[in-house]
Amino acid sequence: MARLALLSTSNKTGLTDLARCLVEEFDYEIISSGGTAGILKDAGIPVQKVSDYTGSPEILGGRVKTLHPRVHGGILARRDVPQDLEDLAANDIRPIDLVVVNLYPFEETIASEKVTLPEAIEQIDIGGPTLLRAAAKNFAHLTVLCDPSQYDVYLQELRQNGGEASLEFRQKSALAGFQHTAAYDRSISAYLEAQTNDTALTYALSGRKRQTLRYGENPHQTAAWYQTGSTPTGWAASKILQGKELSYNNLVDLEAARRIITEFTDEPAVAILKHTNPCGVAIAPTLSLAYEKAFAGDSISAFGGIVALNRPLDAATASALTKTFLECVVTPACEAEAEEIIKAKSKLRVLVLPEMKRGGPGVVKAIAGGFLIQASDDAPDDPNQWEVATEKKPTPEQLAELLFAWKVCKHVKSNAIVVTRDRSTVGIGAGQMNRVGAAKIALEQAAEKAKGGILASDGFFPFDDSVRTAAAAGIEAIVQPGGSIRDKDSVAAANELGLVMVFTGMRHFLH
Repeated sequence: MARLALLSTSNKTGLTDLARCLVEEFDYEIISSGGTAGILKDAGIPVQKVSDYTGSPEILGGRVKTLHPRVHGGILARRDVPQDLEDLAANDIRPIDLVVVNLYPFEETIASEKVTLPEAIEQIDIGGPTLLRAAAKNFAHLTVLCDPSQYDVYLQELRQNGGEASLEFRQKSALAGFQHTAAYDRSISAYLEAQTNDTALTYALSGRKRQTLRYGENPHQTAAWYQTGSTPTGWAASKILQGKELSYNNLVDLEAARRIITEFTDEPAVAILKHTNPCGVAIAPTLSLAYEKAFAGDSISAFGGIVALNRPLDAATASALTKTFLECVVTPACEAEAEEIIKAKSKLRVLVLPEMKRGGPGVVKAIAGGFLIQASDDAPDDPNQWEVATEKKPTPEQLAELLFAWKVCKHVKSNAIVVTRDRSTVGIGAGQMNRVGAAKIALEQAAEKAKGGILASDGFFPFDDSVRTAAAAGIEAIVQPGGSIRDKDSVAAANELGLVMVFTGMRHFLH
């Protein structure tokens, strides 16, 4: 008797080619659910509908199609257990040797901002995961395929092994099936969790390997890049125009660059980063001028840095970029002339990421024995909600500069101090063990440019020493979250020295 294959797919890629080879080359008979059966029939491939095979019609608008003992008995039967074989014979059930199933496009459906909850619910597959899990469980006796990329590999396996798939191949395919259903269930639970705005009692993180990276942070560390969801988003959806292969450190830095550049939308902005910290950020009337100002903020650290743009890369900016060594440039688009110019730096990695603002749902950090999850620090900054703590009030120009400095400071590793002038960073103190040290680094780097400048601190000042140091360097206004039991000391020092000080009421630690 010919072997039996069950084909029931949402993604029809490669389906007819696979089915034709199964029938003509390997003497398979095929049973299939309604939509898949129609595709095969139209292609002239012999097929029997599952409803005809089971004697039970599809019901509930297609919600119940393959949930039947003649299907699952044929999948789950152990060929080396006599009782199982007797049960098959007694119930006129044929053993199934191949199950080809992929699932309803749930992730693609919920990717639409306009999708309704009922629409999403209808894309939760029931029969498909059941088939995959059943076939994967019984890999000792049959093969399960859940992705079109497996079809040619499976056919080659049959050709090399006299029409049979090896146990090793079947086990690997079973693993892929379980990974597929696990990721599918995770996407459903994450969506429903978001709908209820509730914190889940369990949390599963899943992804598909996109690329094995040469190494991690250091050459002795292995690393890989995984894509969440079946539809590429974020960096997985970016277009790499040129350059060397992306490294682990490149991707980490690029994500930090993406987060900071999305703070600025109203004017052309450029951020230059090194080891996830900004070393130069600026906004200006033109992109090339913004790059010039950002580069001047710390030209030494900019060497070998990551550049993020919030406007399409143009010719003038591309020409400026070619004048120094950079690792990566990310832009929402790239003009044709700029693309030609940037080719002069063939090793420079240039990525186009149109959806810059689309980030992940939160932050996950591994710890021994588990992991931590927190919401992204993306609450909007509203100067209208800030408290002016000093007698001296900020001018509109100073308030705009304070907001710029505060947005940059949010993306600097704590303890963080940022000094700015004319919408450009001139001094940054990052990742210090005390705030005094961070202020000293930022002000020394700013030097004469600190005069008339703005200082932002990601946390409150526990003492007035940093305020006095800032005033001595020529700082005119300070923005900080406030909240210290010694706030009055800092405010008193600011009043004494003629500074403006505003409290945001929101802290932006970044560890």
